[in-house]
Amino acid sequence: MRRGRPQEGRRERHGPGHHRHEEFPDFGGWRKFRHDHGEHRGHGPRGGGRGGRARKGDVKAAILALLAERPMGGYEMIQELEDRTGGVWRPSPGSIYPTLQLLEEQGLIEAGETAGKKHYDLTEAGRAALSELGADRKPWEEAIEGINPNYWQLGGSLFQIMVAARQVAEAGDEAQKAEAVEILADTRRRLYALLAGDG
Repeated sequence: MRRGRPQEGRRERHGPGHHRHEEFPDFGGWRKFRHDHGEHRGHGPRGGGRGGRARKGDVKAAILALLAERPMGGYEMIQELEDRTGGVWRPSPGSIYPTLQLLEEQGLIEAGETAGKKHYDLTEAGRAALSELGADRKPWEEAIEGINPNYWQLGGSLFQIMVAARQVAEAGDEAQKAEAVEILADTRRRLYALLAGDG
C-alpha cells in the first residue's frame, strides 16, 4: 500500500511556479479583534466592548432618507453611510443593491442616468413612505446610538497600519523592513507616553 506524503501533496496541488506568501502573523490577536468588533462589510457592526454595540441598520429607511436629500448611486450611498457613522456602519453591496431593486419595484424610487452613471431618486410614493416612517432621527443615527466613534476610528486606523506593515513585510527590502520596525516601535512608545500624560 502506497503511503502518501501530505506536505508534498499540498505543494503539488499549487502547481509549478506557484509562490505561496508566508502567512503574516496575527500580531496581538488582530484577526479576532476585527471579528469581535465588527470589522466586516455587512449590515453593520456587531460590536460590544468599550465601543458600545451598534444596532443593525435599517437599509431601506436609510436609502429613502438619503434620496430625500439628493439623487445618489448605490456606491455613493454606501460611502455616505460609512462617512456619516464614522466608519461604524458600511452596508455591503449585497444589502444595498437588492434593496434598491425592491424599492424600485415597489415604485418608491426610480432609476436615472447622468453622464453615464446610474443614480436613483425618490418618487412621490417614496416621499410619502418616508413621511409615514416618521422617525425623529435619521436611520444612520439610530444605528450608532451608544457608540463611541473614536473607538471605531481607532480600530480602523489600526487595521490600515496592519495593511501597510504587511505590504512592507512582503514587498520591502531588508532596510525598509528594519526602518518599519523602528517606526512601529516609536509609535508604540508615543502611545504609552500618551497614556502616561507625557505626550
